Amino acid sequence: MTDTGTVDLLDADPDLGRLMSAEQAEQARRHMRVRRHVVEAGQWEGERLRDAGPEHVGLLLLDGLMTRELVLADNVSAELLGPGDLVRPWQAGGPERLVPYCVRWTVLERTHLAVLDRRFAVTLTQYPQVNAMLIDRLTERAQRLSLMQSISQLNGVDRRLLTLFWHLAERWGRVTRAGIVVPVVVPHRVLAQLVGARRPTVSSALSRLAEQGALVREPDGGWRLSGAPVGMPTEEAARIIRLRRFLPESRQPDVAADGEVPDALVSTGRIAELADELAALRVTTERRRHDMATLTAQTHELLARLQATRDRRGTSQQRR
Repeated sequence: MTDTGTVDLLDADPDLGRLMSAEQAEQARRHMRVRRHVVEAGQWEGERLRDAGPEHVGLLLLDGLMTRELVLADNVSAELLGPGDLVRPWQAGGPERLVPYCVRWTVLERTHLAVLDRRFAVTLTQYPQVNAMLIDRLTERAQRLSLMQSISQLNGVDRRLLTLFWHLAERWGRVTRAGIVVPVVVPHRVLAQLVGARRPTVSSALSRLAEQGALVREPDGGWRLSGAPVGMPTEEAARIIRLRRFLPESRQPDVAADGEVPDALVSTGRIAELADELAALRVTTERRRHDMATLTAQTHELLARLQATRDRRGTSQQRR
């Protein structure tokens, strides 16, 4: 990581001053000059900073692209980080982890980082609006991680990749006549880590999506999307999701003998709706019982007639 001088934070990332008036932003601009470092593409020893001290705010990505990879056993998952993301390779000491893992950082393209150190932390107390925006950045990052977890659980690697790129298009996409272009150069290995699949499987899925024209690699290494975004639940999917919500613990049915919990568990908000459905089902069941009773009576009557006919025929044959 190479020091390249200082930069005006609000000029480098104007969105951080969005909650401030013009006068407040001008005043903050004079006090919020921070050091800027550059990291070249390749492996970055970000974990060496873990002992830097928790009083530092973090490192803010001004441009570029990198991944934070978490290695657990024989599996690697990744988080894609870009301009505006705030990272903290250091952290306060905590209890020993019962699930050991390690973190590694990979810089995909040359990246500039703004160093928000302890001096900046002191200055930040005078500008709560900027502090609020930084907290929003961390919240947005947490929400993206939740979304990425959902994407990695979709059925089919094709769907995972397509949903991933529509998600990336929200941050970095631009509209063209041919479709939405996502100018993010990400190797297949990283894509596999993002969607929870193996690299050969991802390569095959990308080939299928390219043949369909849904996701095509651009000459510069970016990607072009066409069609409609994916991810909105269909009516049937929404119904299934509702049925998979759990009842309160006091109202949960017993676990089956095989240890499986039934899927037909619902939230409290569904009780009234289920009561209406149950009432309608009872009416339908009662009607079907009545119809069945009528059919049974008709069947008995036909059997009686058939037996009477057989008896008459037997009597006639005996007389002959």
